[in-house]
Amino acid sequence: MWLLMQIDVFSNIFHELTLELSTLLDILPAKKLRLNDDVHELLILITKQCSEQFAYVDVKDRDLRSQVVEMLDRIEREIVPDQPKLAEIFDKLTLRDSTSCRDEIELLEEEIQSQTDEKAKSDIIALIGFVRYAKCVLYGGSTPRTNSRRRRAAAVADVSVPADFRCPISLDLMRDPVVVSTGQTYDRSSIAPWFESGHTTCPKTGQTLTHTDLIPNSALKNLIAMWCREQKIPFESTEFNVKTNGAVTNKTALEATRMTVSFLINKLKASESVDSVNRLVHELRVLAKTDSDSRACIAEAVALPLLVKLLGSEHPSLQVNAVTTILNLSILEANKTRIVETDGVLNGVIEVLRSGATWEAKGNAAATIFSLSGVHAYKKRLARKTRVVMGLIDLAREGPLNSKRDALVAILNLAGDREAVGKLIEGGVVEMVAEIMDGLTEEAVTVLEVVVKKGGLVAIAAAYPLMKKLAVVLRDGTDRARESVAATLVNMCRKGGSEMVAELAAVQGIERVIWEIMGIGTGRARRKAATLLRVLRRWAAGLDAEVASGAYSDVNMNTSTRIVLPG
Repeated sequence: MWLLMQIDVFSNIFHELTLELSTLLDILPAKKLRLNDDVHELLILITKQCSEQFAYVDVKDRDLRSQVVEMLDRIEREIVPDQPKLAEIFDKLTLRDSTSCRDEIELLEEEIQSQTDEKAKSDIIALIGFVRYAKCVLYGGSTPRTNSRRRRAAAVADVSVPADFRCPISLDLMRDPVVVSTGQTYDRSSIAPWFESGHTTCPKTGQTLTHTDLIPNSALKNLIAMWCREQKIPFESTEFNVKTNGAVTNKTALEATRMTVSFLINKLKASESVDSVNRLVHELRVLAKTDSDSRACIAEAVALPLLVKLLGSEHPSLQVNAVTTILNLSILEANKTRIVETDGVLNGVIEVLRSGATWEAKGNAAATIFSLSGVHAYKKRLARKTRVVMGLIDLAREGPLNSKRDALVAILNLAGDREAVGKLIEGGVVEMVAEIMDGLTEEAVTVLEVVVKKGGLVAIAAAYPLMKKLAVVLRDGTDRARESVAATLVNMCRKGGSEMVAELAAVQGIERVIWEIMGIGTGRARRKAATLLRVLRRWAAGLDAEVASGAYSDVNMNTSTRIVLPG
């Protein structure tokens, strides 16, 4: 499709090459080469052909290009394409089934990554929308293929991602790392919703930000890109909106998306076959993943009431497609309200989290909870629901690796609210952390750090049995894990009293480990290690009262009241 649209450009490039070749042939000393007659005649013929004055374009190609341009223009003017004419064009393009159209879309998406010209990117986006619309209208919805070219690339979940390449919020590989005013780095897709929800603090350190500007961390992004290429992991973002001054620059793509959504929704309303419904919902799922405009169009087309009916489906694939579509829609801030306020959707997602047919469905339900909890009011609402808390904790405890991570990220987000921490502690979040710490050390200690910090003495008492496990992580863990453990131990020792300090001091070689972190740990880890060493030294000197100062002054261990702990 892109080659067709560029036929004049490519024809001119070939014409320039042949003219250069003609010049070379003109100065070639053919007589001195003593060529035989046949070769000499061939040389004369080539020279003549290379000296053509005009670039050549096949008439059929030029006509086909005109037809495509005309159809794109009609779509931009909100005129629905004539289906027989559409079928004729795609037959000539040899895009004659759903698979070939999907291949074409993938190739166009790859072409965007190699383009630097914004106009070219915008034109390709229009073509992607056009092909996607034609695929749905001409060949119907489709299900995921098992032999996709992209499946040859390793999945991120199958490799060990370096700690510094993970976002502290989502714990996923960062695609667009940015730095906030405290010097901490986050993935833009994770930190932007945090700010949009009204927060003015750094999620990791709790410090108030001097400003909310996001500074691209180009050096880290280049390192991540290099690592991804080595691991054969796709790195580029899958969102292809080309914007200038905040406005979408291609109306054709937007109108093609609206037409595609309208077609799919109308088909979905009329379909009775489970297989047909599953294919249509899968198309909506894929479309909702592409960009913000698609998410807005799907939500505005009133897709949510249709999707909520499918969340309880006994067909595992259909349930996964339905809940994942809702997850993809929730990425758009405006859709979060639609999801929460549309009757039955939130309860349906929670039910999938609790008793979904597959781990994938449960994991994507957990990811939806995480996405919705980006809005502070919804975070409080979700945290008050016992089914949400227990569903996340059970998933983190029992699910496969990817599902565990989805659950832990959601738990981490809920734990940012002090009131929610009480529910999490009652639900057994600390015990769950103890169970998964050996397999998901970084994620587990990150959750524990937030719970201990926000949960006061109740959380500290619950974490007491983990003291020795934390000491092991402090000695053998990654830099990021050691940083979280050091912060957790500081809070436990300063607020938990001399028993906590004594338990830590009893760990063999603990001071040597702390000295090591003070020398080679991250900046924050070094600061926490220094504080920890002072606490141990005060305890050893018999200054117990100072170690636990304030530990029991404002709260009783038997109450659920929590106190503010230092960061």
